[in-house]
Amino acid sequence: MKVRYLLLASISGATVALDQVTKMFIHVHFRLGEVHTVIPAFFDITYVRNYGAAFGVFASAAKRFREPFFLLVPFVALVVIILIMRGLKDSQRGQIFGLSLIFGGAIGNYIDRLRFQYVIDFLDFHYKEVYHWPAFNVADSAIVCGVSLLILQMFLAKNES
Repeated sequence: MKVRYLLLASISGATVALDQVTKMFIHVHFRLGEVHTVIPAFFDITYVRNYGAAFGVFASAAKRFREPFFLLVPFVALVVIILIMRGLKDSQRGQIFGLSLIFGGAIGNYIDRLRFQYVIDFLDFHYKEVYHWPAFNVADSAIVCGVSLLILQMFLAKNES
């Protein structure tokens, strides 16, 4: 088996495992809306159900649009990532790592959508009462880190040429 597929399986598998373990902990041990302050005026653990996409986008869309959309789009994204991986070389570790994080994050949130029709979010950053970032989860973090890594790789490749 090619190294890129082993990396995809191991990185995305670890991402999914960490994501699902943390979400199940929150789901079992917290009540919806329950807040536990970790760093006062900065970071809380808060049980939130996200019926939309990242940061609640499409949460208020009609259910007949929202549910098929959120079942189809992640599946298409996973297929596209596999197709992109086929074109990479095993030496392109940055791209493989970034795509693997996105893949694992997409699967983690997809599992929630299949099980609950929503995604469990709980990482809640804010600055006092001035600014409140939308709650997110490990899968969301992996997706953002993966996309950031791919963007960084593009800038590095551009500077080399």
